[in-house]
Amino acid sequence: MAKGKGVRVMVILECTRCVRNEVNGASRGISRYITQKNRHNTPNQLELKKFCPYCYESTIHGEIKK
Repeated sequence: MAKGKGVRVMVILECTRCVRNEVNGASRGISRYITQKNRHNTPNQLELKKFCPYCYESTIHGEIKK
């Protein structure tokens, strides 16, 4: 029998500042992190402050859809 989806799911966090700072349709890069979250404890989208190597500082990284 197939089991249902687990409680913990994989999510991708993307830098919100790099996405907005595109110059002429091209950016230097977009920082992404992969992590897990508990679906029952945090049903809304996850936002964490992580280091972005393209911005050279800690910025807000938000959850994106796969």
